[in-house]
Amino acid sequence: MGSMTSKNNVTELIITGLFQHPQVQRVCFVVFLLLYLATVACNGLIVLTVSVSKSLRSPMYFFLSYLSLVEISYSSTVVPKFITDLLIKIKTISLEGCLAQIFFFHFFGVTEILLLTVMAYDRYAAICKPLHYTTIMNQAVCHLLVAGCWLGGIIHSMVQILVTVQLPFCGPNVIDHYFCDLHPLFKVACTDTFVEGAIVLANSGLISVISFLILVSSYVVILVNLRNHSAEGRRKALSTCASYITVAILFFGPAIFLYMRPSSTFTEDKLVAVFYTVITPMLNAIIYTLRNAEVKNAMRRLWDKKVNSGIE
Repeated sequence: MGSMTSKNNVTELIITGLFQHPQVQRVCFVVFLLLYLATVACNGLIVLTVSVSKSLRSPMYFFLSYLSLVEISYSSTVVPKFITDLLIKIKTISLEGCLAQIFFFHFFGVTEILLLTVMAYDRYAAICKPLHYTTIMNQAVCHLLVAGCWLGGIIHSMVQILVTVQLPFCGPNVIDHYFCDLHPLFKVACTDTFVEGAIVLANSGLISVISFLILVSSYVVILVNLRNHSAEGRRKALSTCASYITVAILFFGPAIFLYMRPSSTFTEDKLVAVFYTVITPMLNAIIYTLRNAEVKNAMRRLWDKKVNSGIE
């Protein structure tokens, strides 16, 4: 970081935030605080339920608990600061803090993209290769796939940060966003960032597009394969896949919209970002629990056990 600060006379950045009106900001504070608490509570409940329930031992739930863990972390890199900033007139962040936020935001974001892809592959193995499923998705393979997702997230983030650290920041120091992301930060660099922008676009874009293609092909193969299943088997498989596809669209849609095009300063960029930093992590947990009978039953058993032990 030493060489970085020597060519920068910007050590602190001012964040414009989402809305300027104080009254609107106060309303947003309450709304987003409740959404964030719901995100942490719902996803935390999934992690807890999967870890203690004997009935949720399949790879599907193993991946689901990791996805919930990533959702909490992903949301926590942006939302707590964003919420507290809503109560402050001038919102600031140090340059190091900004880079740390970008690193973790992209780390958890890409880990989630890779996990969603792994989950699509898991459903493909379960539905299209049922006889070999336990061999294909054994415990060692599951752990290896999750480790691969974390590793992919780290490599992706390292590239983004190494590209950004080279840039000189000498003012202005106002970021037109409500958190630190690459495009808004590039705009305040005092040099042409075309090459850096292209590297970042290729890095984010390739991961999103390749993962999305793998994901879509998995579900296409699954849907074609389901024609050979019984009506009950088809209904059950479709119900599970519908949750996964919904979550994938909620996550990939905004990500591809924001990162797969030249950067520009649009208010809708901020609103799309609100959708995938604040709303999607909460929706995902709700979609997975509400559409999954086994998870709901396990949660009910967990609750009954807690109530009964309380009575005793």
